[in-house]
Amino acid sequence: MAISLYNTLTKSIDVFEPLNPPKVTLYACGPTVYDFTHIGHMRKYIGDDVLKRTLQYVGYNVEHVMNITDVGHLSGDTDETGEDKLEKGAKREGKTVWEIAQFYTDYFHTTMQAVNVLPPTYETKATDHIPEMIRLVETLITKRFAYETEEAIYFDISKDAEYGKLSRQHLDEKEIAVRDDVVIDPDKKNPADFSLWFKRVGKFADHAMYWTSPWGDGFPGWHIECSAMSMKYLGETIDIHTGGIDHIPVHHENEIAQSECATGHPFVRWWIHHDFLLVDGVKMSKSLQNFYTIDDIRSRDIDPLAVRLLFMQTSYRKPLNFTWESLLVAQQQLKKLQKFVAKTKNVTNTIGTISLKYKASFQKSLASDLNTAQVLATLWALIDDDSLSLEDRLATLFDIDTVLGLQLDAVAPFVISAEAQQLLDERNNARKEKDYIRSDELRVALEALGYEVLDSKDTTTLS
Repeated sequence: MAISLYNTLTKSIDVFEPLNPPKVTLYACGPTVYDFTHIGHMRKYIGDDVLKRTLQYVGYNVEHVMNITDVGHLSGDTDETGEDKLEKGAKREGKTVWEIAQFYTDYFHTTMQAVNVLPPTYETKATDHIPEMIRLVETLITKRFAYETEEAIYFDISKDAEYGKLSRQHLDEKEIAVRDDVVIDPDKKNPADFSLWFKRVGKFADHAMYWTSPWGDGFPGWHIECSAMSMKYLGETIDIHTGGIDHIPVHHENEIAQSECATGHPFVRWWIHHDFLLVDGVKMSKSLQNFYTIDDIRSRDIDPLAVRLLFMQTSYRKPLNFTWESLLVAQQQLKKLQKFVAKTKNVTNTIGTISLKYKASFQKSLASDLNTAQVLATLWALIDDDSLSLEDRLATLFDIDTVLGLQLDAVAPFVISAEAQQLLDERNNARKEKDYIRSDELRVALEALGYEVLDSKDTTTLS
């Protein structure tokens, strides 16, 4: 099964071929752990997970690295301005930067587990890999791609003839320090030169996280972290690198430049980027009170896996508009799938044979740039196809779910508890006696136990 994937570098959908099959090296930009993981983050990591599961499904051995950015990601207009996001979070909450990093890393893990995202092979913290970053900066200085000022070490983009090849953006199109109150290092050679290492001087003189380096105490720039960690675990050239589309013009462009200039080899063969998530048609922000986390999902009694199902209804390369109404629809769809599995398990303990017809349709959709919307269409057709036995439908459903990750094989058989059965018997009697007030009370009681009450002319059943 050949898979075709859109490559941001080539701007085309190409048949994916790893460098050293059956191994696939995959680097995924991870979270900056200074605040809560939100639904926009969930979309990106669920998309990465579908990609990874697809590669595993077709037989590849995926070596997956994801970083945890716990230092060096600044909040300003350029990569050298603003406050370190970890320090900003620490001041906001009255904690140390280390406490902030650990708390939000744990929250990220909780969120990923809730939406059934498989863990990476290696989860790498930036603060655990400072020596690798320093060595990479030293290499760039030795090869004359970087230079030192009183404030920092910078990559000299004028030395890289291919700079801009990912975004196809010319340097004169970049807006550098567009605000009047933004102050940048006066000793930079080019406004777009980016920082590799910050010295603990000037505005960063009191930076809480710092390490000894050949250039004095300091801390790494954001971009150098990903290059150093991906090279350590995956080698100088990797098969796939993922991230959000907002990373294309700066972060990923800079990763390419510093990595390829340091090694002389291509850095990434396939760049895969996920589009934005909007909330009610606008950008998500705390000020608009549309910033939602896994806690918000659960507080509305919604299964987190409904979020996963909702996101797979739109291509990862298209913007997706989140609404609570659309999530409730996805919740009902998830319940339908779960009920199908539960009732089928109640009828039979046997798993049948995977349908070659539906397997072919499923694989064709996956192979077409991870067309999960079409995969879901195949799924709905499958469970309604009475020409297949329940056992065969169940086997095929579980096969598809190895990629969708909705945990359908974990659904228990449908069982009516003794308490529910007693209430059901009472309600059937109340309906026969036309005691509609009592009948309605019993409906409410059954629904409170989690059952769907289905009335026919003569009887009531539960689902």
